Amino acid sequence: MRFGEGFNAMPFLTLLIGTIIGVVIGFIINYIRNKATESKANKLIESAQREAEKKKRDALSELKEESYRLKQETDKEIKEKKLEIKESEEKLLQREQNLDKREELLQSRSDNLDKRDNDLLVKQKELQEKDVKMDELLKEEMNQLEVIAKFSKEKAHDLIMKRVEEDMAKEIATYIQEEEGKAKLQANEKAKNLIVSSMQRYANDVTSEQTVSTITLPNDEMKGRLIGREGRNIRTIEAVTGVDLIIDDTPEAIVISSFDPLRREIAKVTIETLIKDGRIHPARIEELYDKVSNDINAHITELGNKTVNELGLTKVDPELVHLIGKLNFRTSYGQNVLQHSKEVAELCGIMASELGENVTLAKRAGLLHDIGKAIDFEVEGSHVELGVDIAKKYKEDDIVINAIASHHGDEEQKSVIAVLTQVADTMSASRPGARNDSLENYIKRLEQLEEIGNSFDGVEKTYAMQAGREVRVMVQPDAVDDATSYKIARDMKEKIENEMQYPGTIKITVIRETRAQEEAK
Repeated sequence: MRFGEGFNAMPFLTLLIGTIIGVVIGFIINYIRNKATESKANKLIESAQREAEKKKRDALSELKEESYRLKQETDKEIKEKKLEIKESEEKLLQREQNLDKREELLQSRSDNLDKRDNDLLVKQKELQEKDVKMDELLKEEMNQLEVIAKFSKEKAHDLIMKRVEEDMAKEIATYIQEEEGKAKLQANEKAKNLIVSSMQRYANDVTSEQTVSTITLPNDEMKGRLIGREGRNIRTIEAVTGVDLIIDDTPEAIVISSFDPLRREIAKVTIETLIKDGRIHPARIEELYDKVSNDINAHITELGNKTVNELGLTKVDPELVHLIGKLNFRTSYGQNVLQHSKEVAELCGIMASELGENVTLAKRAGLLHDIGKAIDFEVEGSHVELGVDIAKKYKEDDIVINAIASHHGDEEQKSVIAVLTQVADTMSASRPGARNDSLENYIKRLEQLEEIGNSFDGVEKTYAMQAGREVRVMVQPDAVDDATSYKIARDMKEKIENEMQYPGTIKITVIRETRAQEEAK
């Protein structure tokens, strides 16, 4: 089949021609539109340019007006500033003139002052010359007086000072005597009433403890059993308990000797238990000793609790309660320390109540004042130092600690309760029969008292009386006057307090006796 055959080319050509015509027409339309847009754009540009030119002219006009206004204001400000500067210059000129005037015045004053200084220097020189002349005259006068009086200046000065010192010493002693007499008149009666009332309100039996204990035996055969074969039982008892067992010819009795009451009590109970038990041999002795020691410790705690409860004290550390109980097995000059401490506590409480002080704190201080004696056999140190350490350890009140530290005068008393503790301690210790003393200590104390009294000038004889609780000093009446005798009493009191240790108090009496004697013939 050939190309021309059976194919109609007209529609295709028509379509092609139409397409070309459409394209041409579209191009023409687009061109026309572009031309129209460009024309509008040109018009808009021209209009904008005209508007811009107009705004530019307006802006320039406004700028010129503003510039002119600013220039006017600036000129005005410049004129004002110039005026102010001119006024300032005038003021400165005025000030300069004033300063010149002041400088002239100051210069004038300076000249006047220089003139016065010169005048003062001249007068000062004249005064110095006059002082030198005056000193020379006084020295010459003093020399003439020394020649006339035949007495040097230094010797006169020493003599006057010595007389003044002697006169003042007598006056001071007399004044002290008068003032203490007045104070005693007012305070002595009240103090006596308070102390007597306290002692009457607290009355306790006085018992004196010794350093030995006696055990009654059922028969003399028991002595042999306690000694044991070759003395092994008695050696065991003494080694375990730390006491001396005295077995002599005393019928049906043996004696336990020890300076430690606690050891003596444990040994006594152990031996009494052995006697009841009947089985006496070293092993049994050691077994019973351990058991009795535990029982005694429990008893000590019980005694401490009982004491604390009787005094109405609270918040006491259990270890401190045990130490309080141990005081029951400690003696001082034969006096039971626990009973003594309870008595001091009661007396402190009564006196504190009368004086309006803290009764509970006073009782606490009184009970613990000798607490150091519970361990002074075990630890080195005085019972005062140990007591202070114990009180600090268990956090006692500072007043209680000071009362413990000062009850023997080792420290200053810082409260009324501390003073009451010392007073109550002295009252309890010095009660008749409360304490006993060894003959050796007794004789030594008497000799020392008389020796101290005889060491003072003007003392003729000293007598220690009333078991050393009173000293009478006889002085020479022609060598010692009344004021000096009072001074001797005070000095002797201080010397005894510093050099001696003694229970209770010592009364010192200085006696000055004048006798006028003649013989008729």
